[in-house]
Amino acid sequence: MKGIILAGGTGTRLFPSTIVVSKQLQPVFDKPMIYYPLSVQMLAGIRDILIITTPHDNNSYKELLGSGSQLGMNISYQIQPNPGGLAEAFIIGANFIGNNSVCLILGDNIFHSAGLTGILKDACEIKSGAHIFGFRVEEPQRYGVVEFDNNGTVVSIEEKPETPKSKYAVVGLFFYGPEVVENVKKIERSSRGELEITDLNKLYLAERNLRVTILPRGLAWLDTGEHEAMQDASEYVRIVQKLTGNPIACIEEIAYHQGWINDEKLDVAIKKMEKSSYAEYLRRIERETHRDE
Repeated sequence: MKGIILAGGTGTRLFPSTIVVSKQLQPVFDKPMIYYPLSVQMLAGIRDILIITTPHDNNSYKELLGSGSQLGMNISYQIQPNPGGLAEAFIIGANFIGNNSVCLILGDNIFHSAGLTGILKDACEIKSGAHIFGFRVEEPQRYGVVEFDNNGTVVSIEEKPETPKSKYAVVGLFFYGPEVVENVKKIERSSRGELEITDLNKLYLAERNLRVTILPRGLAWLDTGEHEAMQDASEYVRIVQKLTGNPIACIEEIAYHQGWINDEKLDVAIKKMEKSSYAEYLRRIERETHRDE
């Protein structure tokens, strides 16, 4: 399974904040936004990840995350020169995907739940077809909307409909078989010149090869595309971390518990950030791990 994080786009809804710094590099409480989607793919067990960025921001992502070796991962980078739609990620990343299944996550989507890892592991079993996720929202007209019949079978998917046929939005997390690269070539660009992920999913629906999982009510899904949403996400992370004492999306912790890095590499990360509360947490998990052995 390969992973792609789409961190392109110009972030115009967040201007002037994103004129100089990419949205996905800006902080959601105490860490860069991109840590959150990266942590989701790590929890899924995905170690080979492609980050798609704008030409302007590519070097900044490389400076932040490097080759991924410090996490026991392989992180590579490609550029999306202009906004070309979410599904264009599979054209850009075609050589990276090769004959593998792939998980695409949007760089501004945050997921958090005690049961998230199990949901992700199940989705990673995909060999062909599409596996996407629905989440009940109050304003479905802002999203792609999935409609079900009385038996729970998907009957339609619409992009930002004026009159939504359900309250289930399609979230920014998608799993596909390796045939996705060829399937993207079958869809046409929309009126705004983009390859729409909704059109790709509709193709899979027409082939009866689309699975939709409704995410549980206890799961938090945060789409941070607007200023208030970013603020809400930061407050959510702050409160959860304060109440539990455990950071969300601590990528070094995930790599450490996955067995991808050892004490030596964890110590390097601690030293690099030694004056921060983030580094203090890493010290704590290292101590607790050895105490429990």
